[in-house]
Amino acid sequence: MIIGFNFTKISVEKKPATASGKINISNNISITDVKEKEISLGKAKQKTLLFTFKFNSKYEPAIGDIEILGNITYVSDQTKITEIMNNWKKDKKLPKEVMTQVIGAALNKSNIQALILSRDINLPPPIPLPKVKASTK
Repeated sequence: MIIGFNFTKISVEKKPATASGKINISNNISITDVKEKEISLGKAKQKTLLFTFKFNSKYEPAIGDIEILGNITYVSDQTKITEIMNNWKKDKKLPKEVMTQVIGAALNKSNIQALILSRDINLPPPIPLPKVKASTK
């Protein structure tokens, strides 16, 4: 279960290049590191996992970039925490259900932040927005 989320770096750049025609935007997210972290819950200590992620939006032609780094704190029973850490140290892989939760949370927050950042510096939105079509009766 995810119990914490925070951004550690937010970077957005609008380059002086001018674009005409079609602009391609590719978004990418990846887990870059997993660490064990101990937190205090009352008087008890609880082991958690700290997932570090990186989100990028690249524009082609190169009119700008968005980069977001952050952490997600995940808690589970001790056996599962140990199993996840062992798999990460060995293969850099995570169980499917954990990966789905962590990537989903990172994407939700990062897409919203990237949308706000793109608006603030006048870049096209990195995710497709709904379009309204007028119809005649």
